Amino acid sequence: QLQLVQSGGGLVQPGGSLTLSCLAAGFTLDYYAIAWFRQVPGKEREGVACMMGADGGIYYNDSVKGRFTISKDNAKKTVYLQMENLKPEDTAVYFCAAGPTLLRDIATRWRSEYEYHYWGQGTQVTVSS
Repeated sequence: QLQLVQSGGGLVQPGGSLTLSCLAAGFTLDYYAIAWFRQVPGKEREGVACMMGADGGIYYNDSVKGRFTISKDNAKKTVYLQMENLKPEDTAVYFCAAGPTLLRDIATRWRSEYEYHYWGQGTQVTVSS
């Protein structure tokens, strides 16, 4: 059974750090695109970062470049989102997602939630003093 189980999240002060984890039970990570999205009430889900299958191509939303890092541990079947220098505007519910590895138009398509078939349960990240 394919399932994404998230952990991490919580309350952190501006400038602080937090790491989210996504256990991809039943997945072989090299065969999938794994992404992190976030959503605030009243808005669509926003692609934050993505890692493509075996070639490991990595993509970031411009708003998090230089602050967030996506990585994976194949042996643990776990994908991470390390978040540093957090800002209040990073406050959202964060989701991990998995879908078929994209082969073309990747820079555009990875941002679309419709490219992903499996979703984690979501975890709240609140950045506030």
